Amino acid sequence: MTFEETNLVGNVYYVHHLRWQGQCREMFLWEKAPGAVERFKTGLCFVTTSCSCEYHSELAPFDEIVIRMRLDSLSQNRLVMQFDYLRVDPGPEELVARGRQEVACMQREGERMTPAPFPPELRAALKHYLDDRRIATDG
Repeated sequence: MTFEETNLVGNVYYVHHLRWQGQCREMFLWEKAPGAVERFKTGLCFVTTSCSCEYHSELAPFDEIVIRMRLDSLSQNRLVMQFDYLRVDPGPEELVARGRQEVACMQREGERMTPAPFPPELRAALKHYLDDRRIATDG
């Protein structure tokens, strides 16, 4: 990150953490479930229904961080993901924030959106990101 992402105090502005969650989620889709991304052209959409972040330490310009996404729960058309923000330089990894997002899978039908199941390709990719086997998978 750079000075561009800081506030007047000089630390990284809190809202960037939420933007990074979205980027992490989108890169996961692009890399691990490109077929699901293709279905966006035919009306499939993912709607973020809840998003949060708990901040444990400040970040400064040029801190190197890694964001780790994991799946907390998955149902027919909803999933919850957890995000760990880790400062990796200098020294050992340090948890600086923890985020959460809930997403609903929907299908556009004209002016309406109706619940839709997650595409099988995405469900298969998500199974590699399970969080401690606490996952609820109902189909």
